[in-house]
Amino acid sequence: MKFKTLKSETVYEGKAFDVRREQLLLPDGKTTQFDLVVHPGAVTLIPIDPQGRVLFIRQYRHAVGKELLELPAGTLEIGEEPEACASREVREETGMSAGKLTKVGEFYLVPGYSTEYMYIYLASNLQPDPLPGDDDEFITVEAYALDKLPELVRQGVLQDAKSLAALSLAEPFISNFK
Repeated sequence: MKFKTLKSETVYEGKAFDVRREQLLLPDGKTTQFDLVVHPGAVTLIPIDPQGRVLFIRQYRHAVGKELLELPAGTLEIGEEPEACASREVREETGMSAGKLTKVGEFYLVPGYSTEYMYIYLASNLQPDPLPGDDDEFITVEAYALDKLPELVRQGVLQDAKSLAALSLAEPFISNFK
């Protein structure tokens, strides 16, 4: 199938993403309009501490109006490599540096309306080495034993897609820590 962009304009420039409006020619000759969230990409981390527990963060998410338990994550800076972002974000959000980062997968977060591409890393050999966090983030770190992760998923404690997908991709790697 052939799709062709006829017109594209940025209609909003924001701190975390831009919005682009595009007019698209469809294979049947009709046209339609799409609004796309243009995002530079991000990383999600599965940090495993020396006791074999996964470090999660709890933070307020204004879009849903409540605190969520999530895996640490962050947005790529312009020109930043995903592994460098992962190394920075684990320090900012958990206060620990990773002696080893292992890429376990990648995916589009919501391809129906966003360009955001997510890279997933297992962070191990953790040592205390904090970096200052973002000014608008108020984060607490919570550690959970590996055998408790399925329960967190089943009970709906984990509600964000990136954490659920990351844990699914990391399962073969996490089993090495059990």
